[in-house]
Amino acid sequence: MKNRIESLLHFLLPSIGTLLWVTTFIGVLISGPKMINADGDLGRHITVGNYILDNRSIPLYDVFSHTMIGEPLTPHEWLSQVLFAVAHRLMGLDGAILLAALVIATSFWLVYKRSARERKTFFPLLIMFILILLSSAVHWLARPHIFTFLLLALWMIVLVRMKNGNVRAWWMLPLIMLAWVNLHGAFIAGFVTWLLFGVGLAMDKLLVKPMEGESLPVRFWRYYVLGGITSLLVTLINPSGFGLWKTSIGYVSNKFMVDHTVEYQSPDFHTAEAWPFLVFILLLVLVTGLRNRRTRAEWLITSVAWLAMGLYSARNITLIVIVASPLLAEGLEDLQRIYQSGNKFLGKLLKRDDNLYQINASLKGAVWPIAAVIIAVAGLTTGIKLDAKQTGNIYDPAKFPVDAVNWLQDNPQQGEMFNHFIWGGYLLYREWPDMRVFIDGQTDFYGEQLTREYLDVITLESGWESILAAHDVDWVILPVKELAARALEQNEAWSVVYRDETTLLLHRR
Repeated sequence: MKNRIESLLHFLLPSIGTLLWVTTFIGVLISGPKMINADGDLGRHITVGNYILDNRSIPLYDVFSHTMIGEPLTPHEWLSQVLFAVAHRLMGLDGAILLAALVIATSFWLVYKRSARERKTFFPLLIMFILILLSSAVHWLARPHIFTFLLLALWMIVLVRMKNGNVRAWWMLPLIMLAWVNLHGAFIAGFVTWLLFGVGLAMDKLLVKPMEGESLPVRFWRYYVLGGITSLLVTLINPSGFGLWKTSIGYVSNKFMVDHTVEYQSPDFHTAEAWPFLVFILLLVLVTGLRNRRTRAEWLITSVAWLAMGLYSARNITLIVIVASPLLAEGLEDLQRIYQSGNKFLGKLLKRDDNLYQINASLKGAVWPIAAVIIAVAGLTTGIKLDAKQTGNIYDPAKFPVDAVNWLQDNPQQGEMFNHFIWGGYLLYREWPDMRVFIDGQTDFYGEQLTREYLDVITLESGWESILAAHDVDWVILPVKELAARALEQNEAWSVVYRDETTLLLHRR
């Protein structure tokens, strides 16, 4: 009877990995309104996903704007958009946040499990996990890029398995890439990581005498190259074929577009939200420098390269913490064992750490993630608000033209619109196909020329009125405090047809 009770407890009590998954899942749910209102992109993704579901076809030409209508469109996130649309049809915006919570929690759980397989300590893993969560939280958004978190975590697991002996797992690389190339345009990150990992392994083999147990498996390089080449070929299995590569590389090589996209700019360490990433960097450098054994080049080169990319573009912060987290955990474990001898406090800590590790290793608790999902679904469907401010997963009328669009549904405006950039996705979500936007968040499609024209209007550059005329703009919807809105309000050629505390809507006389 005692053994049965102990077995039951081990089955029911959650391990630290399970607790971390549940904690992350709840953390994303609590952040739901913030994720929705960070920008208008979620609305556009749902709209495109609904188009695909309704028409049973993926749009290859623009039907969502009047400025680029009929122009070739590269649907590099179509599968993600379908998933968000399905979630929205089932549970509205709550469904989109629930999907994001599942993807984000699973992504970082995989990172933890990858690190935990090679670590025999408790506290270093816990510190590592907390740091990567806090560092990446700024990029927790209900957008397709979260699938890159998940797929990069899986990609790294396969590379490590191959390096550790399971070379026949190579077939998983093209399988992951097949999903990645249709879920999000950052699939190139997989090839960058594959190349860096291989360069590091080659450097260790050529320049350093391998220690016992560090030799690469037989035929590793054959399967490594096979996995990379087949993955490269698989990238052509998407609606745009090779055009997907042209779009992805073309955007990041356009200096104007990158410089005018906030998430592509360097992280601002003067803001509190960037401090966890700064701590992650400092701790990673510290443990790598102080450890008493050689850092394997495949981890060092991959981590340093991604760190450089993370410092250049804040968009890569989550990718660097996913890639470098095992190196941080390994370094923390080494330091803990180095300095515990002769230090009474660290000696006690290590003993406690060993006990916690043994207890944690025996626990399962797989029922808790399932229970968390069921409770969340039940709560959201019955109207319970899970976010901290109890506003629910809605668009904030102080940030988006919620009341103005309600008015527009009863008072539709004739002609084409000029809209605030951030509102584009929301306007598509509420009003497409009855109205088409001037521009939205899909800057890789709209390109430099239209983006420059938009900025010229917003900042009242010389010739801004002629830009509105060239695009046959008959009415404008802008934030009340926008410079262009105030200029148009004073222009005799325009009249105000709607105003509230957030939105000013004007029509050409």
